[in-house]
Amino acid sequence: MPSDTLEAVSEIRELSYAEAVREALAQAMEADERVFLFGEDVGVYGGAFGVSGDLVHRFGKERVIDTPISELGIAGAAVGAAITGMRPVLEIQFSDFVTLAMEQLVNQAAKIRFMFGGKASVPMVVRLPGGSGTGAAAQHSQSLEAWFAHVPGLKVLQPSTPHDAKGMLLAAIDDPNPVLIFEHKLLYKTKGHVPAEAYRVPIGKAAIRREGTDLTIVGSSIMALKAEAAAERLASEGISAEVIDLRSIRPIDFTTIAESVRKTHRLLVVYEGVKTMGIGAEISAMIAESEVFDFLDAPIIRLGGADAPIPYNPVLEKAAVPQEDDIVTAATNLVRRGEA
Repeated sequence: MPSDTLEAVSEIRELSYAEAVREALAQAMEADERVFLFGEDVGVYGGAFGVSGDLVHRFGKERVIDTPISELGIAGAAVGAAITGMRPVLEIQFSDFVTLAMEQLVNQAAKIRFMFGGKASVPMVVRLPGGSGTGAAAQHSQSLEAWFAHVPGLKVLQPSTPHDAKGMLLAAIDDPNPVLIFEHKLLYKTKGHVPAEAYRVPIGKAAIRREGTDLTIVGSSIMALKAEAAAERLASEGISAEVIDLRSIRPIDFTTIAESVRKTHRLLVVYEGVKTMGIGAEISAMIAESEVFDFLDAPIIRLGGADAPIPYNPVLEKAAVPQEDDIVTAATNLVRRGEA
């Protein structure tokens, strides 16, 4: 049954982002005994952010497995399990520490399918709570998704809503290749409408959250929500902003971005990761290298994180990443510049 039809007949409830992820995990484990969850404190404790909750009691300790704090070791175990036919879902407490697992993810998981001529696959999912805003400072607040989006063979997702968090996780578990899902910590308590049935949100397809005509704002994860809020304020000032939620940064839906820029003639890219060498640079280059460049009425603006570690001080922490006010200011300047 097509997913759109399924959602039309399914019960719709209001769930938090964390509840939506947990429901996806439970439905995947009920449907396929090869799916199992493991990571640091995902069992008895219920996950560092409470996402796995009671899954250990529902599925047992053999399918919801607490592991030592050894990111490289558990990533290697996930790669091995996936190669031998299992469907592991690995949670790393804070995405910052996925840096310790780089060798297994970048040199092994991402490349095995290519190095064995497609005769081996690595169907694994890594869930990565990330982002700033919790006062967790420099080593627990980073946004490292662009690091992994640079690697051929990895898919990198950033769902912004409970609906997408569930649907994209189920799509990731189905995928025969390694998928990394960066979940912004501030989103776990946000709520939204979620169908009760299992459904999939396609990987690599962006969503237009708001249509507009004066400029295009591209963001993902929590930045897509901030962009929507900013667009609402811009509308009261007579500026019509189109908001694109990327949802997936590798593969990236350039077609949707290009079609929007052809219409609006202005582009603002917003992301929490460090501005330099970030996703905004990639999108800007893709536009510059395409025929869409000729449609621009003003230079592209990148609004990214500060070129510094995330501070502990809450005022400085907030100043280090784009906020709603920053998006409004940048969008207004972009439209006014284009009119000059």
